[in-house]
Amino acid sequence: MELEKNNYINSLFEFYQPLLTKKQSDYIQLYYADDYSLGEIAQDFNVSRQAVYDNIRRSEKILESYEKELDLYHSFTVRNKKLDTIRDYVEKKYPSDKKLNELVNSLEITEEE
Repeated sequence: MELEKNNYINSLFEFYQPLLTKKQSDYIQLYYADDYSLGEIAQDFNVSRQAVYDNIRRSEKILESYEKELDLYHSFTVRNKKLDTIRDYVEKKYPSDKKLNELVNSLEITEEE
């Protein structure tokens, strides 16, 4: 459950990080992506452990509210599942059709785009 939550918050953070304040972004990055403890973050920012905890919990709720309103992460995962289904079908039914395989592969969204 905890790993699932960490992955979910990290995914939301990837989509909505630009909408967070610098402090929210820094705390979430350190806590979820870099695996810092609350105490380590508190020490780095010269604040209490409770302040870090409160900020992270508020930031999680903000990320979840952005997802509820904008639905970017959910839409992304749905599109990727559909693309995987199409890709599997094309690879099985039309493995020698290079053009079709190229077109299907071009549908994949990468971070650089």
